[in-house]
Amino acid sequence: MKAIRLQATGQLQLCEVEKPAPGPGDLLVRVEACGICGTDRHIFHGEFPSKPPVTLGHEFAGIVEAVGAGVTDFRPGMRVTGDPNISCGGCEECRRGRVNLCRKLQAIGIHRDGGFAEYVCMPESQAFALPTDIDPLHGAFCEPLACCIHGVDLAGLRAGSSAVVLGGGVIGLLTIQLARLAGATRIVLVTRSAEKRRLAESLGATATADPGDGDIVARIIAEDGLLPGGADVVFECAGVAETMQQAPRLARRGGTAVILGVMPQGATIEIEPFDLLFREVALISSFVNPFTHARAADLIASGRIRVGPLISRRIGLEEAPEAITNPARGGEIRVLVVPDGK
Repeated sequence: MKAIRLQATGQLQLCEVEKPAPGPGDLLVRVEACGICGTDRHIFHGEFPSKPPVTLGHEFAGIVEAVGAGVTDFRPGMRVTGDPNISCGGCEECRRGRVNLCRKLQAIGIHRDGGFAEYVCMPESQAFALPTDIDPLHGAFCEPLACCIHGVDLAGLRAGSSAVVLGGGVIGLLTIQLARLAGATRIVLVTRSAEKRRLAESLGATATADPGDGDIVARIIAEDGLLPGGADVVFECAGVAETMQQAPRLARRGGTAVILGVMPQGATIEIEPFDLLFREVALISSFVNPFTHARAADLIASGRIRVGPLISRRIGLEEAPEAITNPARGGEIRVLVVPDGK
């Protein structure tokens, strides 16, 4: 079969590899779609820990082709989404229920062969059923949505709250929708893209702002600003130094700033501890998707979260290496790799 392999840092290519066979407890899945995530680009550049040689792709969904011995809940022909993050179940963090912080965490598409291929194998425990009539491309959004759900859970967002979302990519646009479902009445998206600002307003943002128009912090928290005094919760979804530094400053006194964006490993920013202390702002981070993938699959299957407008283009495996190794095109939200090209 064809697969996109990271041979080493900075070396990504389309290869012919042996089609995997499901072992005991495994599913063999024919990949229908796999999203290109910013993390894939970080991995390619050596800015996120991985384990090459490996087939990349951790946002995937597809059809069960075959099952290994002992599989009980799935059968060939079922459509599934895959939770890529596999915890050991036995370390101290797993025993405390913090499986996302597992000391032996292995991720499909990062440490184990993933979804930028015609087929992928995964443990039955990582699979979640999707309706047969769902758009097959939509299943690829379950993994990023699951990560956003964890961030919203940590934020403790309540009905009537206000929120600022920094970044208009997939994570930001999914977070807007989750904030709306959680009952936030005022949601401000900050992004430079006019197209993404318009889309955000159609997905639930009550206001948007362009950071290129001046001091974004002052424009939001000033007495005559969009959210005078700041937001109850600020979600950093861009993964860049500028917004990482802005996030706690945009939170109101006693508010919370949640880091969902991924910066390159080793990158640093400046934070003023006195400001956090004096205003009692909670700065917390949200890592992947502990026990949230099933909720993500249910939300997408129900149509409560709209993902169709987030698809910028679909490409085949042949085009994927170029798309992964280069920055996203201007205005792109999510590019999906469709292995069969249909």
